Amino acid sequence: MFKLYNTLTKKKEVFKSIHPGKVGIYTCGPTVYDYVHMGNIRAYFSVDILKRYLEYLGYEVRQIKNITDVGHLTQDDIAQGDSGEDKITQKALAEKKTPQEITEFYEDYFHNTEKKLNILPANYFPRATAHIPQMIKIISSLIKKGYAYEKNGNVFYDVTKFKNYGKLSGNTLSKLKVGARLEKHPDKLHPWDFALWLVAPKEHLMKFKSPWSIGYPGWHIECSAMSMEYLGDTLDIHTGGEDNIFPHHEAEIAQSESYTGKAFSNYWMHTRYLLVDGEKMSKSKENFYKIEDILKKGFAPMDLRLLYLSSHYRSQLNFTWKSLEQAKINQTKIIGWLNELNKISKKNGQLSNKKFAIEKYQKLFENAMNDDLNTPLALSVLYKLITETNKLMAGNNLDSKNARLILNFWGKINKVFGLTVKKEEKIPKKILELAQKRKEAKINKDFEKSDEFRIKIEEKGYNIRDLKDNNYIIKKSLKH
Repeated sequence: MFKLYNTLTKKKEVFKSIHPGKVGIYTCGPTVYDYVHMGNIRAYFSVDILKRYLEYLGYEVRQIKNITDVGHLTQDDIAQGDSGEDKITQKALAEKKTPQEITEFYEDYFHNTEKKLNILPANYFPRATAHIPQMIKIISSLIKKGYAYEKNGNVFYDVTKFKNYGKLSGNTLSKLKVGARLEKHPDKLHPWDFALWLVAPKEHLMKFKSPWSIGYPGWHIECSAMSMEYLGDTLDIHTGGEDNIFPHHEAEIAQSESYTGKAFSNYWMHTRYLLVDGEKMSKSKENFYKIEDILKKGFAPMDLRLLYLSSHYRSQLNFTWKSLEQAKINQTKIIGWLNELNKISKKNGQLSNKKFAIEKYQKLFENAMNDDLNTPLALSVLYKLITETNKLMAGNNLDSKNARLILNFWGKINKVFGLTVKKEEKIPKKILELAQKRKEAKINKDFEKSDEFRIKIEEKGYNIRDLKDNNYIIKKSLKH
C-alpha cells in the first residue's frame, strides 16, 4: 500500500483517492517574474515523482500547476505576505517592459527548464489573471458569510472567524503575536488578517474591476480559485515547497473551507529547502544556480535529476559540485550498464533455462516507493541490480532472454525515475584497433606491450575494462 506523509496530520497515511482510480493534484507553480532556480525545481521534481508513481500504480492523474502572474508581493516573508509591491509590476517597471512581456518570458523559461529535466507537464497551467471572476465570486461569498470584510476598497479575511486556523502549520492564533516581522495594515481588524483584494495604486500596471475597488487579488485567494475551478471543492493532494506552508497554504485552507464548508485537501505534500554548500540560496551569496549554471560546468540535466532522486523530498538536500559530480558518475554507470544489456539482448546465443529473479527487485522497488516516495532507497535497489547483472555479464552468464527481462523492468521503473538515457557513443575505429592489439598482446602474454596499448587508449580519452575470456568493455573517460 502506498503511504504518503501528510503535513496536515504530521504522519504517513495510506493514500486513498476521492474517486477510485483517479487522483487530482494541485501544485503551487511559479511566480513568473524571475528565473526558476534549483531550489524551485526540486519542489516541482518531487511532485513529478509523485505523479509518475501514482501512474505506475495505475491511477489516472490530473495535475493542475498554476502560473502566478499577479498579486504575489515582494514582502511575502513578512506576516501574511500581503505587504510590499507586486513582484511582476516591480520587474516590469525596472526593465521598462509590460507585465505581459515579463510573465511570458519567465513562464517560457520555466516550461523549458522543466522540459530539460524531463518533468512531465501538468494537465493545465492556469494563469491567475484569467481567473479574476472566480476570485471575486469567492470573496463576495466570504464577505456575505461574515468571514471577510471590506474597508476603503480593500478586502481582508478575518482569521478569528475560522476556528481551525493554524491546523496545517501549527501557527494558531494563540501563538501568533505582533512582532518585528508584522506590519499592521490600517484597514485590518486584526494584525494577522490577510488580504483577499487590494486597492491598486495609480502606478500599478495590473488593475481589475471589482465590487470594492479597482485593484488586484491577494496571492492566497488565487490558488483557492484555480484549484477548485479545475479539481473541485476538495482536492486529493495539494503540493508545494515547505516555504508555502505558512502563510500561503494556511490561508488557502481558511478561505476555501469557509467558502465551501468542506475539507479543502485530503493530503498535503511539501518538499524541503535545498541548500547550497550548507547555506540557503541567495543572489547576494552568488549561490543562486539556474539550469544554465549546471550546463556551463559540464553537467547534464539528468545529472541534476539523479542528484534529486538520491535525496528524499522531505530531507534537506545539500547541493555541492562534488555531489553533482558523483551523480554524473552514477549516471555513467547506469548508461554503461544499459548499453551492455542492450548488446546482450540482441545476441542469438544459447538461452538459459534459469529465469533471472527480477520479481525480487520489483518488490524492493515498490516497497521503497510505497514508503512515502523513498527515492534514495529505490535507487539503491537499482544499483544492487546493476552490481548483480554486471557480474553475470562479466562472466558471460547472462543470456539475451534474461537481458530483455531486465531491460523491461528498467523501462517500468524508469517511468518513475524519469531519466532520459543517451544512446551509446560510437567508439572510434582507431580506439577499437588499439583495443584489439592490446587483446592480442595479452593472449601472447606480452603484458608490457598490453600496458602500452592501454595507456594509449586512456590518453585518447577512453577507459578499457577487462572481462572474462579476454573480452573487454570500452567507455569514454569521465575526465574528457
